[in-house]
This record gives sequence, C-alpha cells and structure tokens, in this order.
Amino acid sequence: MGVGEPDGMAYPGVVNALSEQAAMPENRGYSDNGLPEFKEAVAQYMARVYGVDLDPASEITHAVGAKNALAFLPTCFINPGDAVITTAPGYPVLGTHCRWYGGDVYTLPLLEENAYLPDLSSLTDEQLAKAKILLFNYPNNPTGAVATPEFFEEVVAFAKQHKLLVVQDAAYAALVFEGQPLSFLSIPGAKEVGVEIHSMSKAFNMTGWRLAWICGNELAVRAFADTKDNFDSGQFKAIQMASTYALQHPEITEEIADKYNRRLAMLADALSTMGFEAKKPAASFFLYVRAPRGVVGGQRFDTGEDFSQFLIREKLICAVPWDDAGAYIRFSVTFQAASLEEEKDIVREIGARLSDVPFEF
Repeated sequence: MGVGEPDGMAYPGVVNALSEQAAMPENRGYSDNGLPEFKEAVAQYMARVYGVDLDPASEITHAVGAKNALAFLPTCFINPGDAVITTAPGYPVLGTHCRWYGGDVYTLPLLEENAYLPDLSSLTDEQLAKAKILLFNYPNNPTGAVATPEFFEEVVAFAKQHKLLVVQDAAYAALVFEGQPLSFLSIPGAKEVGVEIHSMSKAFNMTGWRLAWICGNELAVRAFADTKDNFDSGQFKAIQMASTYALQHPEITEEIADKYNRRLAMLADALSTMGFEAKKPAASFFLYVRAPRGVVGGQRFDTGEDFSQFLIREKLICAVPWDDAGAYIRFSVTFQAASLEEEKDIVREIGARLSDVPFEF
C-alpha cells in the first residue's frame, strides 16, 4: 500500500502496437524532441478529454517521463537567487533541482480545512520578488484532492500579477471519479502563463515505458525542448507510436479509474470503522488520512513517520508517511489483485490486522 505505481499491465492493444512498431526499421533511430504523430495524438486527446486546443507543432513536446520534465524545467528558468513555489506535501523533484541550481524553495501547506488548496495570499512580497515558477499538482499526490476552475482562475490572475510561470503537474489528471477531468489549460489565459505536464504512466498503466508530454505556453515549451535536446535523444519511437494508440482509447483510463474508485471506497470504509477519518478522494489512487495519536495505554505517534513504522514493524502494512502539513499517512490502492474478490480479501486483511488495536485519535 506504499508504492504509487499501477498494479496492472498496459492494455493488450497498446502492447501489440509496441510489438509491431518495434519491428519497423524506421523506428530504430533517435527521436530527439518527439514524433509528429505522437504530438498530433496528444493534441487530439487534450481536445477530446479536456476541451483544450493545442498546436501540436509549437505547444507540445514529449519527455522521457514526467519526472524528467519536472527535473529539466528549473534548468530553463532558475538562476542562483531565484526561487520556486511548491505545495507541501508534494513531489519534490522540481524543488530539488531548483536547489541544485542555487535557488530557493518556498512551500505552501495543503490543509484539510482549505480542501487541500494552497493559500496564495500567504506568500510575502520578498518571496514573490524572487519566485520564477509556481508549481501545482492536481489531482494531488498524496491528498487525492482536485482543483476547481475557480482556483485555477485565481492562479492565472496571480501568475500574471507576479510574472510567474505556472507548472501544473497533471500526472493523475485523467483519474477522476466524477465528471470531466479538468485541465489548467482550459482556463482562459492559462496558456499565457503556464504549462501542464501529462504522463502515460498512471492513466494507461505504462510507468516503465517512460513517456510524458509538456504542453501549453509556446515559449516555455520551446525553452524546455531546447534544454531537453541537451539531456537526451528522445524516447524510443516505437513507444511513442504505441502511445498514440493508447491516447486514441481514453476508455482505457476510464476502466482503470473505476477500479481505483472501487478500491478506495472499500479501504475508506474499512479504515473508518477503526476510527480513522477516511474519506474517499475525488481522484488518484491515494487515500490520505491523519495518523492516530497513539494506542490507548501504549505507544504514541508524534508523527506520520512514527505511525508508518508501527504499521510496517507490527502489522506488516506498508504505507507512506507525510509530515509536511500535519501527521498523515498515505495508502495506495495499487496493490495486486486479480479479481474483485481478491480486492475484498486484501481490504479485509488490513482490517483484520488492525482491528485489535485501540487507536487514539
């Protein structure tokens, strides 16, 4: 329940497409900044799923995974003394690379009382004077929270006012359980101030294939492409071509999302019976819950880390602690289960292992 990696294989049609494309001699060489076919498929997918119009030639480029995209972006924009603004808890890669280039990282806490949306007004004038990049990740890892159009509208206005580049990490964007997925770029004015990073990994069970794309502001996309060109020679063309097949079948993602929705509902119910305030999130495959304060008459948990150690050492349950904005624990429902009955068995087993512990909240 720790690792955030899909448990399923890529769908058979995608695997077959890869096999066919890998046998084609024209796919043996470098792909540099991406195949036109992949960029066109991305443009069609973004229009179909998110209602976003993009020019495949100038507003889209591929990356060898979303992690690489987040790692390369500070190279484009950060000099010593600059800063990036990120949310906490959150994926640390972009901030880490910013520090390596001599920049600072300012964090905005994600709190339950704010629906895990950051308070932009908490940033100081001094921080905003140094900041170059404003990083978000919605749907969010680890909270599972989703952004609203109203919040993204606020972000667009804020970025224009303070001359910030918005980077929206949309790795989980398609894994929503109700309604149409939301893209930051669907907000009027968003392309003037930002880019969005999408990934084949979570939405199509293709984590090891390492393919993502960055899209949006033309100048930022061009800067990324120029920088990337000096880091790698592009992802294998056959993987890009197989991914064009996947992007033409968004129903794959809908089926995957249904599975996570079902599992999250079962896990939230099981944890709730033990006293956890466990609410099924609106997206992703993560369940983010506050850690108990301890065991009645026994061990105390001052941090999420303390509780995670109890889970793994005493109950052989692996989960990820987060202590950036309170003591929390993240459960991932990407456990391997071949059937609905096996899913139920796993959730029942978690309940059985914890049912004899009188937690104090």
